[in-house]
Amino acid sequence: MSKLLWVLRFVSNTPSPADSPTAPWWRDALLLACLLALFFGVGLGERALWHPDEGRYSEIPREMVETGDYVTPRLNGVKYFEKPVLFYWLQAGAIKLFGVSEWALRLWPALLALAGVLAVYGAGRALWGRRAGLVAAAVLATSPLYYLMARIITLDMAVSVFLTGALLAFLLGVRAPPGRTRTLYLYGFYALCAAATLTKGLIGLVIPALVIGTWIVLLWDWRLLLSIRLPTGLLLFLALAAPWHWLASRANPEFAQFYFIHEHFERYLTTTHGRYQPWWFFAPVLILGMLPWIGLVFPALRDSLTGWRQRREELFLLLWAGLVFAFFSASSSKLIPYILPILPPLALLIGRYLTASAPQAKGLRFGFWLLLVCAAMLALYIGVELARRPEVQQDVRQLGGGAFLLASGVVLVAVTHFFLGRTASVTRPLAALAAAATLFAGALGASLPALDDKYSVRSLATALKARLAATDEVMVYRAYYQDLPLYLARRVTVVDWKGELEFGMRQEDVSGWMIDEPEFRRRWQSPRTVYMITGRENVEELRAKGLALHILKTADDNTLLINREPAP
Repeated sequence: MSKLLWVLRFVSNTPSPADSPTAPWWRDALLLACLLALFFGVGLGERALWHPDEGRYSEIPREMVETGDYVTPRLNGVKYFEKPVLFYWLQAGAIKLFGVSEWALRLWPALLALAGVLAVYGAGRALWGRRAGLVAAAVLATSPLYYLMARIITLDMAVSVFLTGALLAFLLGVRAPPGRTRTLYLYGFYALCAAATLTKGLIGLVIPALVIGTWIVLLWDWRLLLSIRLPTGLLLFLALAAPWHWLASRANPEFAQFYFIHEHFERYLTTTHGRYQPWWFFAPVLILGMLPWIGLVFPALRDSLTGWRQRREELFLLLWAGLVFAFFSASSSKLIPYILPILPPLALLIGRYLTASAPQAKGLRFGFWLLLVCAAMLALYIGVELARRPEVQQDVRQLGGGAFLLASGVVLVAVTHFFLGRTASVTRPLAALAAAATLFAGALGASLPALDDKYSVRSLATALKARLAATDEVMVYRAYYQDLPLYLARRVTVVDWKGELEFGMRQEDVSGWMIDEPEFRRRWQSPRTVYMITGRENVEELRAKGLALHILKTADDNTLLINREPAP
């Protein structure tokens, strides 16, 4: 917290000697790294692994470590080709080093988030000076969406950081004079594009090409293509990104069609994955995801658009944020973290706006008014969601005091900074914004463990593991709890459910553990000890069918059962 307040002191109009732009960059980077490690890392293992994402992206690497097969991803023993392999490899490395635990499995998202903030600091410093870099780093780190994704196991933080590194390397590279530094930046760009592609597929190439291509067209600077090491850079990209795709295709003839056609083109163009949202879906996500900095986004954008033809760097960042937002808004498949890559360029534009020249009081007042409006719109949106979605009401009840704290934080952020924005000082309201953003993000993270029983079966798995023998069978009925195999360190039997495993089930014989209802009844009534986890709504239905069910434990809507009278 003190660092974030100290950072924003650099926007004052009376800098001290310590504010010198020639201060060593490594000192800032080291201090930022230490403080961000605490900010992102404290309590990293307190929350259970939630399904589906955290369970899935932890279980696949666990199975890689167990089987030694690092080419073909498998989930519960079934081929799983929805995503590339780089993040699985990183997670497998964490498992080998530290074992299977919540904090170890969340280590990579936190480290990558830290790296992303440092990259933004470095780019901001190189483009507009030390103060701009520090402010941009503070804005990015304390944005709630960025903070949360640093503590959640998904592919989104990894691909966002790789894309951020790639685009910043390109921007800094084309600014550098011909020589070794320029070459290193440009080859770093191609390498990081390959890393993004190996993390989440073709968007690792499509998004940089979209941003850079549009930038070149608007500037009408086609000579740039001759100076970015395009032929050798593409060879480097292919040398890094192609081998796994080739190995996976050779080992699995069905891979290429499913991975490239189904998972890229059909996912983007159709609703086949059941993730359709309206075109405006990402607007409230952005408001909440950048609270309370959202009020400063629009003044920063407006300022950057002034004389945009002469502001090449600002134009690049504007295109980066705008085109990524439009790209995912146009998709038929939308999830909240998809717009994470737009936060770094917005943070940089805010840092430039606040430090490149003294912001006009009128612009800041507009920003704080806008923050108030955004907070009101967000409150209205949340109210509508509460009224029409019972599951959201249940989440609020489970959060208890945490929900009240978060709601109060939204109101306090809006109202406090509206009044602070009326002062003549720039430093005071911005320092208050940083403090509020830090507190809000921390409160958000601290509230989530209250939802563990709803989004994880850890408590049921812990109770089951204490009783489980090697010869016992574990089933899940009409569902697949993706964290269960991870917590049990073993494959489970899935009854009457296919979901995202349907494609893999058609490629190999998995009938031994992906079973139908008649086979389930046969096994449940056998002399073998069988455990099952299912939703409460299924328990009475199964009892009505004459099955003997003995309840061992319940957690939220899920129940752990055994097929015989449990031992005392």
